[in-house]
Amino acid sequence: MKILQISNYYPPHIGGIEQVACDISTVISGTDNEQRVFCFNHKKGDAYEEVDGVKVIRAGCFAKVASQSLSLSYGKLLKKTFKEFKPDVVIFHYPNPFAAHFLLGILKKYPETRLILYWHLDITKQKFLKMFFKGQNVRLCNRAELVLGATNIHLECSEFYEYFKNKCRVLPYCVDEKKLILSPDDIALAKSIRDKYSDKHILFAMGRHVPYKGMEYLIRASRLLSDEFVIFIAGEGPLTSELHKLAYEDKKIIFLGKINDGERRAYLKAMDIFCFPSITRNEAFGLALAEAMYFGKPAVTFTIKGSGVNYVSVNGVTGIEVENRNVQAYAAAIVKLSEDKMLYNKCSKAAKQRVEENFTAHRFKLNVTNLIENL
Repeated sequence: MKILQISNYYPPHIGGIEQVACDISTVISGTDNEQRVFCFNHKKGDAYEEVDGVKVIRAGCFAKVASQSLSLSYGKLLKKTFKEFKPDVVIFHYPNPFAAHFLLGILKKYPETRLILYWHLDITKQKFLKMFFKGQNVRLCNRAELVLGATNIHLECSEFYEYFKNKCRVLPYCVDEKKLILSPDDIALAKSIRDKYSDKHILFAMGRHVPYKGMEYLIRASRLLSDEFVIFIAGEGPLTSELHKLAYEDKKIIFLGKINDGERRAYLKAMDIFCFPSITRNEAFGLALAEAMYFGKPAVTFTIKGSGVNYVSVNGVTGIEVENRNVQAYAAAIVKLSEDKMLYNKCSKAAKQRVEENFTAHRFKLNVTNLIENL
């Protein structure tokens, strides 16, 4: 069987959806099926490359408008790919309305090609685009044989659920446990962090400094915590300078900036509680959250309607979930986990168990393999 994945981008240009596409490619590579990946190039020119044995076709991108990449060569290059590769199955990662326009047109000439939609999230932020592409989304849903979602929440909370509710399947994202194995250097760094802050409850948060990540609410919650806590915040982004100003004179908060994989593993090991203060559906799942849970760390999250975050971490089981943007409740949840050792230990054990049973690369491989075999 020939499988064509269509993603926005693909490694080494990485993001959440791109990582999922890469994870699927890894599974397909271990089967007898032939595959290609079609995506945008983060540069202007078209490119044919091979990434870890996977052939990748990249359409040159000349601009990005409202988070949507634009390409002059996209349609022509996609037609050529269909003509030469003749895919039996297309896995289309949504949202990507520019690509969907060309894909729907081409699929009219290939009625035998089976379309699988991986519905990562609805278009929510761009209100005009959301209205403009409603008809296109309905056509995508009607054409698709199967619609995948990382959680049942992704699917059931979509405004297009009525168009695909009879052909849904949950395919959770995964963390690669091999990439979370601690090296001797990681263990040494984690120990040094623990030793330096032995008299503190260590909190850790990581993610891009953009509005939906909600880091400002963690910083505001910090003002309600005693000096028994220290909060490490990793990452950077457009809001970094504003976050620094907001945290001015709060000595509990330490900004780490961009950290490497080894440092990430060390802080995940060293911390006591993981803070994941995302506030909107733009946070569709929370791979960083799942990574922290893999290390047996309870998490404090906000309730996010329509997001998979509250599926990944279960309130009262793997951590504590509080009302969205409620800073007082967020701080209180942190204090509760730090003081209630019985609750902490229960959540710690359950967090690791939930990831091992649902979100590992091994589980993902089984799910994708089963999907392909059923096709």
